[in-house]
Amino acid sequence: MSALAAAPVLVPLATVALTTLTGRRPAMQQALSFAGVLAFLVSAVALVYLAATDQPAQSAFGGWAAPYGIEFHLDRTGAALVLITALMGTASLLFLASDADPGPRHPLLLPLVHGVLAGVGGAFSTADLFNLYVWFEVMLICALGLFAIGGRLDQLDASFKYLVLNLLGTLLLLMAVAAIYGATGHLNFGALAQAAPALPTGLTIVLLTALLLAFLIKAGSFPLYAWLPASYHTLPAPVLALFAGLLTKVGVYAVLRTVGDVFAPSPALLLEALGWVAAATMLFGVLGAAYHWDIRRILAFHIVSQIGYILLAIALSGAAGNTATLFYTVHHIIVKANLFLIAAMIWRLTGSYDLRCIGGLYKLRPVLAVLFLIPALSLVGVPPLSGFWAKLLVLEEALAQGQYVWTAIALIVSVLTLYSMMKIWMEAFWKSHPDEQWQPPVKTRLAPAWTATLGLAAITLAISLNPQPLLAYAQAAARTLGG
Repeated sequence: MSALAAAPVLVPLATVALTTLTGRRPAMQQALSFAGVLAFLVSAVALVYLAATDQPAQSAFGGWAAPYGIEFHLDRTGAALVLITALMGTASLLFLASDADPGPRHPLLLPLVHGVLAGVGGAFSTADLFNLYVWFEVMLICALGLFAIGGRLDQLDASFKYLVLNLLGTLLLLMAVAAIYGATGHLNFGALAQAAPALPTGLTIVLLTALLLAFLIKAGSFPLYAWLPASYHTLPAPVLALFAGLLTKVGVYAVLRTVGDVFAPSPALLLEALGWVAAATMLFGVLGAAYHWDIRRILAFHIVSQIGYILLAIALSGAAGNTATLFYTVHHIIVKANLFLIAAMIWRLTGSYDLRCIGGLYKLRPVLAVLFLIPALSLVGVPPLSGFWAKLLVLEEALAQGQYVWTAIALIVSVLTLYSMMKIWMEAFWKSHPDEQWQPPVKTRLAPAWTATLGLAAITLAISLNPQPLLAYAQAAARTLGG
């Protein structure tokens, strides 16, 4: 069980090494990449099984027992997010085998993708605050490599924008970690949870504020979210889907672990501030989406907007808020990644991401039109899709706590989300193509892309039509947290 606790890091890192060594043999490199992500998926399923049977995998490395050794601990929350990470890695790498906007096939592409998976897996597994910082940096380094790998000017510009604000978050996080260690003498989550009640309330607020600012930058929340829509659209589609699904969710997870577990119950003033940040994140994100015409930019702004809903669930705190957080996070990762993958298929068939330059896809690919509607309407929250259940959990708890303004903002954002999703559907699928001479490409290699997107849509429908298993798991996970 202790060896399995390290699998979310060891398996992707082993795959990084193997795919780097076979960089000059593309066929072997791709085979090893698939083998690695499937091994990651199998280990993630085992971790969820252990967590669900109240046997969470854990390990303290170097022969030092916690709280002095570096500890990995996979409770229900961490195990579920490791599983969804493995699923997103599998879907993205499968999509990469198609010709739907795969980007340049650089020898370092696959090693860097698995490096991102290692960073995400480590962040969801660790039970140590400094180690969490380390895995954030692993993600940052690999992400920068993937941004710059094409060498285009827009990618290099995006790399700089991504780096600047994320470095600000990194510096804030490192300073906050040092201050917390100075105040408590601990960095292990369990030890911090025991030491936190002895801290003066004012000091706790200061320490948590510094820590949350760093995490909120990483999560892409208001007001420091501009790096996300300014950079994500330059990535090739499979990498973009992976980033959209996972990277900001690590920041969200860190917020949940901090205020909903390690420092729970957190000061009411801090949770109130987080709720208003969440409301602003929802609203400004969806307004950016409504303004743009590039599909990738629209969907990138919706990452920001939907992060607001998850932060609102965290701000509501307690068992109900934490349940809503995990349910919403799982739903959103699947839906958002699938939307970016479908957008790449639209690009492959029409030659553009600009809605003003495309159209006519409903007649050409009616199945794709329906496939787009599943995650799009789920993002909106149309019943009975998974987004409806996720938003219902959040809004019910907001109303129960008397947070009527936050509830109203969330409902307004849902209406604007519907507008932007229908704009994509009407422009890309329903209206005729503006070029009367336009013809779709004769030859495409989209079978892997269809497999990936249909698989993610099937998971969305499974959650939509039978939300109870995920809801019961999320409720049990909430009970293991400190809130």
